[in-house]
Amino acid sequence: MVQKFLYFVRNRYRWIVLSLVTLCFSGGVLQLTMGQPLRAVAASSSAPQISSAQISTEEGYRPVGEWVGRLILPPADGTDWVWFEVHHSPNPEFVSQTVRLQWQDKPDIQARIKRVQQDINLSAEAHQSLERGNIHPQRLDGRRQVGPLQSLAGARPTDDLLVKLKKVQAVTDPSPHLEIAEDPVQVPGFDYGLVKILGPVSTSASVPKDCPGSPPCPSELTRVRHYNPLTQRFNGPEERVHIRQDQPNSAGVFQSTPRKLADSPAGRSGWYIYGSRNREGMFEVNAIAPRSLFQLQPDYHFSTPGAGLHYFKRKVWQQTAQHKGKLQRALVDGQRRKQKTALEQWQEGDQALVVHLFGGIGGNKAEPQAVIGTITGHFGYGIATVIKDPFTGERQFEIEYQQVYAHNPEGIVAGPSHWSEYMGHLNRGWLGSRPVLDVLVKSDALTQPYKFGEISLDPLTELKTQLQLMAARYRIGDGTGSALVTPAKSCVQDSSQAVYKTIKRIQYQVQMSSAIQTWLADHPHAPQTLRFQELTILGNALEKELVPLGIVRSDWQQNAQVAAGIATPGTFRHSDDFLAQVLSWRTLIPRVAQDQIIRIFLRQGTPLWFLNTNQVGGWDADISPLAPTELFGKWPVVSFSFSRLVEATTTIPTPMGWLVSGVIISGYGLFAVVWGRKVGFLTPLKWAAYSPSVQVRLWIGSLIMPALVEELLFRCLLIPHPQEGVWWVTLLLWSGFSLILFVLYHPLNARTLYKAGDPTFFNPRFLTLAAVLGIACTGTYLFTGSIWPGTILHWLAVAIWLLYLGGQERLSKV
Repeated sequence: MVQKFLYFVRNRYRWIVLSLVTLCFSGGVLQLTMGQPLRAVAASSSAPQISSAQISTEEGYRPVGEWVGRLILPPADGTDWVWFEVHHSPNPEFVSQTVRLQWQDKPDIQARIKRVQQDINLSAEAHQSLERGNIHPQRLDGRRQVGPLQSLAGARPTDDLLVKLKKVQAVTDPSPHLEIAEDPVQVPGFDYGLVKILGPVSTSASVPKDCPGSPPCPSELTRVRHYNPLTQRFNGPEERVHIRQDQPNSAGVFQSTPRKLADSPAGRSGWYIYGSRNREGMFEVNAIAPRSLFQLQPDYHFSTPGAGLHYFKRKVWQQTAQHKGKLQRALVDGQRRKQKTALEQWQEGDQALVVHLFGGIGGNKAEPQAVIGTITGHFGYGIATVIKDPFTGERQFEIEYQQVYAHNPEGIVAGPSHWSEYMGHLNRGWLGSRPVLDVLVKSDALTQPYKFGEISLDPLTELKTQLQLMAARYRIGDGTGSALVTPAKSCVQDSSQAVYKTIKRIQYQVQMSSAIQTWLADHPHAPQTLRFQELTILGNALEKELVPLGIVRSDWQQNAQVAAGIATPGTFRHSDDFLAQVLSWRTLIPRVAQDQIIRIFLRQGTPLWFLNTNQVGGWDADISPLAPTELFGKWPVVSFSFSRLVEATTTIPTPMGWLVSGVIISGYGLFAVVWGRKVGFLTPLKWAAYSPSVQVRLWIGSLIMPALVEELLFRCLLIPHPQEGVWWVTLLLWSGFSLILFVLYHPLNARTLYKAGDPTFFNPRFLTLAAVLGIACTGTYLFTGSIWPGTILHWLAVAIWLLYLGGQERLSKV
């Protein structure tokens, strides 16, 4: 009994003592600084203040950043600034103060902000969406020239947006304020710790009324044990924290649950918990993150691009429901290096592009499908940085998303968001309710800056800027207060538009700078020049995917000009018609967009990490993870057929592809004429055997049938497209199967639908030529990924045989 009492005092009242000490210390600081400009300005502003007792950082927890606090929306005055309630700061005089936060007064920063400042007048669509339960920036309605800071602070009905700041300039004279160069990053709490979750406390206190599973619900009070950096084990102090049970949404789905959280296989290496202490001194957990997800310890290692593509296309989303509650990590090196050597390529400070995709919610409480037979999901970008974990000292990933996100009922706000806020938040994060795949792409051509004499280019920073500008537009709905999803206006479409604008911005900067062009010409073999050439190839490949038909959407052109500072600021456009959807069809479905982008990097041998979670955290038996799909992915045969049809017909061969196809076409023509004449199947050439009208009819008819129809049937639909990432053995087997069917189809057709083919289609000489034709067409398809070279070959072979080599005469014999 005595031991239990001492344990209770130690774990409950030590926080009260520490808080009193902190309060006394803060009071002393208050007296020492009384009357100084900082305090005077803060007091005269009438902005909300916070208790210094809530600022203290306890042993076992660390601030989530150097500058951490809460955004507060100020009165409207036509300029873009907000109040910032400081909870953590490297400058002690700012701690516990509410100060003005504004943009740095630099021409490039001010010009960028001006481009997205707009008057806000909530549209009828916004009001209708509010009635459906979505959250819109109501407090900004009627304001003029709202910029990124105020659109962040006013995104929700109350001032509850917590952020950390980067690149801060703290100004104390004459009036204290903070200046920043980039958007604040959303975070779920002020502090975080690394713990082992032991399980719920056996008590009747803090028991929620509703939770997944059968009653009774476990207590929200949870026992945790802190990580001990001296022993590198979880044998530090034990503590009680509050991990609240989220309440169900309108569909009855819990965003997260602490139920069976201690048993989660994802938590074997511990959990990061984010939040702050409440008034009773207990740590209030707002978000969780599995440590193992961010460790540079892959479950799988692939040393070739082909193996990586096979894993990405065939394995990563396979049996998603069976992997519920688990996570997996895969490293693709592409340079045939051993795992240890491949891991050494990821050093502290390295950055990677994050290509994010989440799937759907199935099970007893499945969410409705927005598109019939399709799990659409959500697509986004972010940046991962290799950091040294402050608790363990090991290298790990820190992920910050640059989310372009429509208005929603969860209160997710478009813009920069730390992984713990977007994924791990207990009320609005997706960790526990959806399957997620984050692909980390370490392309030196993209992630490393360039220095051309006095001119600098940073592609990754430029992409981040464009995504933040797009997010700022989304928060205010381009002045309407409403950014809702349509086929041509969505997370994937507008994230892709930001990539397109980045490409155009860099191209414009290079074209307009003679200094850059001179530097490249003077240093043709410099590593930076070679890296820039890789960036050019990457940009062209990405642009080809974003604009597959070669025709740029008019709104993308206009918006790229606004982003580049060429067009009038604030004149962004959004086209939502059928033509816009057709011109950017490859970015309509999130799964397709991620597939296309990752394939580009895999083909270039770029190092990648795949971080995959499947409803990780507590256990909810009423939901199951659904992998995102391509269009009509619920029916695999339909989905694969549609996907292959689109890929085969819209892929235009490269110049090398056309060259190789030309060689194959010429080779087949030479073989067919020489061998066919030798065995007596082909007659001498007869150029004037038929009238021009008959020739035109046969040329046009044979293009449709058999050339195009048979190529679509036997090559496009039966053979896996080269971008599907199947093993070469699988590709060979399907190609052989397709060839056999192609040959057997002809005599079968002669006995059923095309009687004129009997007996010619039974002739071994004809079947030999058909088999060689099938091999040649398959070769062009596999090499180019396009149906058109094979269709041209098939068309020429049939038309020339019919009109000039005796084919029509043979088919006329009944």
